Amino acid sequence: MTEKEPSVGSVALKWGFIFALIGVVFSLILMVADLSENRWLSSLAYIILIVGIVVAMKNYKELNQGFMSYGQGLGIGSIVSAIFGFLSGLGSWLYIEFVDPEYMARVMEKQRVQMLEQGLTDEQIDAGMAMAENFQGPVTMILGATVVTLILGFILSLIISAVMKNTRPEFE
Repeated sequence: MTEKEPSVGSVALKWGFIFALIGVVFSLILMVADLSENRWLSSLAYIILIVGIVVAMKNYKELNQGFMSYGQGLGIGSIVSAIFGFLSGLGSWLYIEFVDPEYMARVMEKQRVQMLEQGLTDEQIDAGMAMAENFQGPVTMILGATVVTLILGFILSLIISAVMKNTRPEFE
């Protein structure tokens, strides 16, 4: 008699929410401390995502007698990444919209200064600022974060799944 396999979705949802909340708290700390422009510190959020994917896959394997196919791992990693991206985008938007409405104005001013230092003309800077303003709405922030994180998480999951997979033998 074979035991029923655990659900890829339930494991991924559980760990996706846990690590997404960790990522949101980390991002909010960076925003409150005005360190979100520090690329090195901001990139640590991706370490949180990687750890979340690995932990979710490891948990799935534990629940499945040590087995996980490549496809199952890819599904787990993708779901964890989508949840992570969605909640990160939602958390950022909520912070910017309700807690610190001046946050985007400060970020835009820093970007303007960087563009001036790069020697861009006023027309180029104005065009860049106008384009950036188009991406400040709730839908674009949340959807953008979800899609970008999902793509990155999918790529990461391709690698992590290849390393962690342990396919069940055909005739067991």
